[in-house]
Amino acid sequence: MDMTKLTFRISGLALALAGSIAGTAFAQDHSLGALYPMSGSNAEYGQIFSSGSELAVRHVNEDAMLPGGLTLQIEDSQALPAQGVTGMNKLVSVDQIPYVMTSFTGVSKAIAPIGAETGTVMINGGGVGPDLAELGPYFWNIIPLANDEMRALVPYVVNELGLQRAVLIYVDDPLGQSVLEVLEDLVPQNGGELVGEHSIPVTAQQFSGIAATVRTQRPDVIFIASYGAQQAALVKQLRDNGLDQQLASYTSFSTPTMQELPEAAGALFTQQYIDREKGDALTQRFFDDYIAEYDRDPSIYVVNYYNAVMLYANLAQYVDEQGQELTGENLLAARQAIGSFEFVGSTVTFNENGTVQAPIEIRRLTGNSGSEAVTIVE
Repeated sequence: MDMTKLTFRISGLALALAGSIAGTAFAQDHSLGALYPMSGSNAEYGQIFSSGSELAVRHVNEDAMLPGGLTLQIEDSQALPAQGVTGMNKLVSVDQIPYVMTSFTGVSKAIAPIGAETGTVMINGGGVGPDLAELGPYFWNIIPLANDEMRALVPYVVNELGLQRAVLIYVDDPLGQSVLEVLEDLVPQNGGELVGEHSIPVTAQQFSGIAATVRTQRPDVIFIASYGAQQAALVKQLRDNGLDQQLASYTSFSTPTMQELPEAAGALFTQQYIDREKGDALTQRFFDDYIAEYDRDPSIYVVNYYNAVMLYANLAQYVDEQGQELTGENLLAARQAIGSFEFVGSTVTFNENGTVQAPIEIRRLTGNSGSEAVTIVE
């Protein structure tokens, strides 16, 4: 055989194989996962989270941002750590998904070791426990954590409103315990006094005994660290038992259930500030399409999980352009290389520990299915 012809054939085969491999790198299957509570007492959150992420997937596919399109696989965490671990193991080990959206402090802390061990990116847009900033390089937060939210809220309540006697009612889980630790520091630092701390089980729904005790403590303000059906029941029963003090909480009060609850009218809550007048096409399209589909303004959670999907799309585009394999390690490197991202209503840069710094907005529930801005804290 002519060795020159053999050399050309081998070279041609090598080029063909190289082209095939490169083509695979550019046409990877783009799937991302989510651990949302789709059933149980916190199913409302699952509906809220998924409405944001599903709209983003639709936009990514309409714009053909990723070759082959983007799919979303949701596993039902029920907002429970054990269920979250089960779902995370399926997404990572069976489905081999490199990017998983998570929520709730307890669930997020439970799955973090799995993500760290497998190099899977986990992105949180709902849990606010301060220790979520300490879960390693593969765990990212696009929501301000409780310490940041309370640093905005407590000075306003204690100093601006003059409400110095505070009580905290908190759910006995990682979220509630973290808010307790923050308030034990912040309230005295701002000249107030934490005159009562009341822990409630995660499953509790009856609070007349708590209300009676709180009444004897004569607070000026009642901080609440709970979520889902429990927080609505708690607020209603506090009011039904004659407690008319100022109520204050964190982002969890932004849900439709709380906005529509008459007893919650006047309650204060915090969330990251979103500039609806940012003027960019992404922000305008998001609000237009969400309101057209759901006939209501999106909550901050909807914004967060929309942004989480769009972040993946931008990172995956970068990884594809580099001809790299779609892994958590390469997605992390892409985030670090790109640096700054255009989100709905904001431009975001991640801190080294995977958190973001954002202005905090204090809002007041109006009692007519909405809320109004009170002030913005940079």
